[in-house]
Amino acid sequence: MAEILNNSGLFLALLGAAFATFMAGIGSAIGVGKAGVAAAGVLSEQPDLFGKVLIFQLLPATQGIYGLLVGFLILSNVGLLGGGVESISLLKGSLYFAASLPIAFAGYFSAIHQSKCSVAGIGTVVKKPDQMGKALILPAMVETYAILALLISILAVNGINGIQV
Repeated sequence: MAEILNNSGLFLALLGAAFATFMAGIGSAIGVGKAGVAAAGVLSEQPDLFGKVLIFQLLPATQGIYGLLVGFLILSNVGLLGGGVESISLLKGSLYFAASLPIAFAGYFSAIHQSKCSVAGIGTVVKKPDQMGKALILPAMVETYAILALLISILAVNGINGIQV
């Protein structure tokens, strides 16, 4: 019974890893899909713009990668990737779950909104291919908030290791 109580936080830590991964991943999937639809429409008329529109489509994919990174960090910190699962208290598991929230939510929403900017950027490149640099800055600005959330999640996950509970 004591072993179960000492490891009751493992579920919450795993839930945090999963939450970071699937929320940011869902946002990226939606974002890449929206930008992909716009890119495919362009390619039917101007296939020579493939490289340019592909960059716009790939931008919302990064949030899913950020969520996956936080998920790996949590799994690694609780010992699941190293083969030796450590005992995780309920408090520590809750902290891992809380650490996953910034990238989970910011990743989800920023990927979707970044795709809207990417779709607009694709439209700009179709009309004025020489304005690609300017058009890329707009969806890149949305990325800033995903990066800030990633940093907070990473700092929080790494900070939990030093807590003795």
